[in-house]
Amino acid sequence: MPNQRNIKNLETVSAKFARAKSVYFTDFKGMTVQQMTDLRKELYKAQIDFQVVKKTLTKIAARQQGWELTDDIMPGQIGLAICYDDPTAGGKLLLNYIKKNRLEKLAITGCIFEGSIFTQEQVKTIVDLPSKQELLATLLGTLQAPMSNLLSVLKASLSQLLGTLESLKEKKNQ
Repeated sequence: MPNQRNIKNLETVSAKFARAKSVYFTDFKGMTVQQMTDLRKELYKAQIDFQVVKKTLTKIAARQQGWELTDDIMPGQIGLAICYDDPTAGGKLLLNYIKKNRLEKLAITGCIFEGSIFTQEQVKTIVDLPSKQELLATLLGTLQAPMSNLLSVLKASLSQLLGTLESLKEKKNQ
């Protein structure tokens, strides 16, 4: 019979999974307390939840959302980085933290991205995706380019017309 604390933890994790756009599974075995604290602070600044959860509870919560997790995604102790806004943000922050601190102990073992499960090898492809803001900026630039070109053409035509009128005026005055 499950105890009340486990039931409460299961409900919490399941609710977070339901809201999440992505969940990154990490193997943090061997990290120091200071490294873990620094990682949590960086993720917290980006509004990403990071928590250590039992594998069994994680599997049950995932199953409630329709995901079937395997042991290769969750080896040993796992930490979950749960992203609610930008689905690529958690992976980018984790990889940057690993590179910046030269951590071999922290590894992303898999993720759930927009409802699909990805392995450790596939996570790099996901993290390399541009963020929502980058995609919007690219779209805006693409939409703005034809208008800017039209404005330049119209401005150049008006400048040439004014130049021609000025030269005609000078000829008549002579």
